[in-house]
Amino acid sequence: MAQYKKEHPAIKSKLHPRNKHRERYNFESLTKTSPDLKNYVAVNKYGDESINFFDHKAVKALNKALLKHFYNIPFWDIPDNYLCPPIPGRADYLHYIADLLVKSNEGKIPNGEKIKVLDIGIGANCVYPLLGAKEYSWNFVGSDIDKVALQNAEAIVSKNKLAQQIVLREQANKNNYFQGIIKPSEQFDLTICNPPFHGSYAEAQGSSHRKLKNLTKELTPNPVLNFGGKSNELWCDGGEAKFVKNMLEESKHFGKNCYWFTSLISKESTIKMTYPFLKELGATEYTTIGMGQGNKVSRLLVWSFLTRAEQLLWAKEKWQN
Repeated sequence: MAQYKKEHPAIKSKLHPRNKHRERYNFESLTKTSPDLKNYVAVNKYGDESINFFDHKAVKALNKALLKHFYNIPFWDIPDNYLCPPIPGRADYLHYIADLLVKSNEGKIPNGEKIKVLDIGIGANCVYPLLGAKEYSWNFVGSDIDKVALQNAEAIVSKNKLAQQIVLREQANKNNYFQGIIKPSEQFDLTICNPPFHGSYAEAQGSSHRKLKNLTKELTPNPVLNFGGKSNELWCDGGEAKFVKNMLEESKHFGKNCYWFTSLISKESTIKMTYPFLKELGATEYTTIGMGQGNKVSRLLVWSFLTRAEQLLWAKEKWQN
């Protein structure tokens, strides 16, 4: 029995204004769309219907329901232990990068197949391309080094009849980001990336300990990553800072192939490192966009090697014809 009813704000004001998830989850509506979600919904101690967000299966069921209910994605599934990303946060990323295109497009967001986006590390979940295809009708190329992830993403694309909008490419060299994926003379309006945040498995586990302790006010001996995640999705040698620095360096060689490069950044220390390095590389423009989901603060690093004149010409030739 709930001791009291917790008051919640009607709108999650930290989310982007176009985000469809600014209101609290309506589990009555979601379970009508996706009946399997009922198995994980219960009344919590505050008297609200919710799920156990520490349960990977419950989070996956919620994602399936959100994708089906809000984006008309009838099929979505991921193998066990693969990253199960939060849909509202992924949607926020796309809405913010859509805003980047406005200033060169007469104040309007360019929609449709004329916009081409490269998702570096698409993963088994394929969430960014799914949301971008449905929200803005953009075309996507998704790359990954993981064959199993690509096979699963291919099944999602095929079963949702999105093969005309989403193309998958295997990255044969784990040390490359754009090389081997971007074809000669191929152009992308945006690139997106969700880097591995941690430098090791131990660091990832330590982060989970801290999150669970903050949420439950007690130490959990063996924390479970409720969002799943394979090693290449959650940690890499050198962690986020090294991953991002290498990506910045390689992006310079594709500076005329891409209008905006972007990457999600978890740590403020990584941002501080990137600015002087981007200046050294000759980037013409770079900034950080702050994003907030609940108590979490995320940062979106964006950069370009195009001059302002080149940006305007790009928009005129590609978006406005």
